[in-house]
Amino acid sequence: MAFGGVALKSLSLVLRFIQFGCAAVILAIFSYFLATLHNHDLPIDTYIRAVEGISGAAVLYTIFALLLVCCLGGIAFFSLLGMLLDLSFCGAFIYVAYATRGGNGSCRGYVNTPFGSGNTNDNTVPQGNGGFTRLPSLHTACRLETACFAVAIVAVVFFLLSIPVELGLIKHRRKEKAFGPSPNNGYTAGSPKRKFWQRKQKRNTMYEKNADALPTHATPADFRTSYATDTTAIGAGEAPLNKYGNVTSYGHQTATTTHTPGAANDGYVRTHQPYNNNPTGTF
Repeated sequence: MAFGGVALKSLSLVLRFIQFGCAAVILAIFSYFLATLHNHDLPIDTYIRAVEGISGAAVLYTIFALLLVCCLGGIAFFSLLGMLLDLSFCGAFIYVAYATRGGNGSCRGYVNTPFGSGNTNDNTVPQGNGGFTRLPSLHTACRLETACFAVAIVAVVFFLLSIPVELGLIKHRRKEKAFGPSPNNGYTAGSPKRKFWQRKQKRNTMYEKNADALPTHATPADFRTSYATDTTAIGAGEAPLNKYGNVTSYGHQTATTTHTPGAANDGYVRTHQPYNNNPTGTF
């Protein structure tokens, strides 16, 4: 796997761990609220059950997402499903932040908590009908809601960040599948490997617009103007060479053939080449 794939998967794992931590904190606090309210037979608002269900579902989802990133990260179906669920949990945690908006203040004076509303200076909480769990003060309940409010906002941000990371994993997996085995990747699947200090080679832009385009053909303007043979021959300006009877570079006359009509046999009279008196080759 290329460095880009490892980086994307590592980033996705970090985001999933943070999402799991945020959901687990809210689940733990609202589980305490539910247990305490139920144990003392106090009324339980609907939003408390809703927040408990959302945080519990988010914990389960992030656990499965961590496993999927390690094993099936980048597969289009699972990544698209993860992007859809991430978007859904963004909206869900926005609701959680709205439901716990009572803790966005200083928790001093009059506050609204899951255990009721009142002044934190009085610390009066309805006791209900017995119960063995200890009821918190209004100030403590407000501070717990403040923690849930802050954590919910963090969860919204990190669920949003997971969407482009999942999209990047899909693109990276498709890119890896597009390259077959070659010496650049050690005859294994994946994109060509290069050292971190090596620059990426520039692409040839000649064929980028149309990969099927043919090379440009030569035109008449690309050719040199031709000259006559006599202007380009070696030894220009000398007497023209005669096909018959010229003197060679060796200094003797070549044989000539003349036509005499009515001659015997074939009608030709042949003159023979004179004997070379200098066989040593020095002339």
